[in-house]
Amino acid sequence: MITIDAINKDAVSTALKIIGNGGIIIYPTDTIYGFGVDATNNDAIDKLNEIKRRSGPISVLAPNQKTALNWSDISNDDINLIKPKLKRLTTIIFPVKNGIVSPKILGNNYSLGVRIPDHPFCNELSTLYPNPITTTSVNRHGSVALNNPKSILKEFRTEVDLFINSGHIIGNKESSIFKLEHGKLIQLRS
Repeated sequence: MITIDAINKDAVSTALKIIGNGGIIIYPTDTIYGFGVDATNNDAIDKLNEIKRRSGPISVLAPNQKTALNWSDISNDDINLIKPKLKRLTTIIFPVKNGIVSPKILGNNYSLGVRIPDHPFCNELSTLYPNPITTTSVNRHGSVALNNPKSILKEFRTEVDLFINSGHIIGNKESSIFKLEHGKLIQLRS
């Protein structure tokens, strides 16, 4: 595993290269550390699911609201409903167009969790990479999310390709999650 500080000028370019080659990274967000792979790469998603010891829907990063809404397959009324919530500290689950990500990470009705973190590394990474990148907590299924670099390295050193170190992320609070259902936003996690 390669370890680079988030403020290193080569951090984003190294992450882009590894993700582009089907690798797995761990990177900081505004809430917790996340596992990142190319959300269109089935092999990378399979490796990530093995590490997490689970399968099922996985959220992705979006560089901005415009991109996230361009991925959507929802009405203008639904767009107006989710737009105010589609910001930092929040994940919104809504139907997306076919081909945006691998079907392996979609929920029912082609739904996808989308997040726009308020973190310079995430913003640059998701802006420069041509496909969505996964964002899921750094832990094994059923375990608490890890936010201390020492613990992350101890647990996952041999399983991931790159760790973008931003120090201990204080708070250890995952994003709030809302799901668009029948014209309403349902809060799944606060």
